[in-house]
Amino acid sequence: MSKNIFILNGPNLNLLGTREPGIYGAETLADIEKACAAHAKGHSLTIDFRQSNLEGELVDWIQEARTKADALLLNAGAYTHTSIAILDALRAVDKPIIEVHLSNIFRREDYRKHSYVSEAATGIISGFGSHGYILGIDAAAKLIK
Repeated sequence: MSKNIFILNGPNLNLLGTREPGIYGAETLADIEKACAAHAKGHSLTIDFRQSNLEGELVDWIQEARTKADALLLNAGAYTHTSIAILDALRAVDKPIIEVHLSNIFRREDYRKHSYVSEAATGIISGFGSHGYILGIDAAAKLIK
């Protein structure tokens, strides 16, 4: 049976390709999803790729990952820097958690340099654009095999 990775995306990531392309790149979230599905297949993995602008919905999906995923990749967007609710949900997940950011959050505004997600993450990938998702799949594949 194939192992499954949840790939969850937070607020405003639905605007990729048009929102600040100088920071976030020209690829759309659909482009990233397609690349992730193809790459995961090469590891004999499946993905469940989702995006929400709603904090509570992300919390629900993180809780769902406890029983339906073998690993979790999370780009929580701005909730990375603000959401204790997401941190609490992540702390209940006993699976590898890979935190992903398109930009290098440590080279940006001071308020982006703190991540609540990091407190629960197995590892962090930051600053490699959409390729960070591919690196995250590679890391998750290694951790769950």
